[in-house]
Amino acid sequence: MNENLFASFAAPTILGLPAAVPIILFPSLLIPTSKYLINNRLITTQQWLIQLTLKQMMTLHNTKGRTWSLMLISLIIFIATTNLLGLLPHSFTPTTQLSMNLAMAIPLWAGTVATGLRLKTKNTLAHLLPQGTPTPLIPMLIIIETISLFIQPMALAVRLTANITA
Repeated sequence: MNENLFASFAAPTILGLPAAVPIILFPSLLIPTSKYLINNRLITTQQWLIQLTLKQMMTLHNTKGRTWSLMLISLIIFIATTNLLGLLPHSFTPTTQLSMNLAMAIPLWAGTVATGLRLKTKNTLAHLLPQGTPTPLIPMLIIIETISLFIQPMALAVRLTANITA
């Protein structure tokens, strides 16, 4: 074996071409669709699991919060299928790459922050300053909390990458 310590972090290739695109698109072949009135057992089971997941996720949300359901269920299905495919021998899990996790985390984070600022500006800005803060500490705490807010997606992506890789 001529592999080094960092060989497991290298992106896989097929005939010298990056294999990320076919690997990412492959799970879509595993999710069949039906054009018939009566579905088979696999599609019925998939629909039941999706409805169960949506019910669990959206029970606590109002109608505005439920507008995110399609994107979130798509993300959950994508992550679940790619991680399950990663359990197969000699296969690759795209979520072991930090770039993949950042590509999922940053737009979702930016969307939630922008939506929060647009719809509930006062509540969103209130998170930048803990209640009961002494007046001399207010400018410094706002700077620290703002930096913390911007670091969140990167920290979560690194944590997910480390957990999947381990």
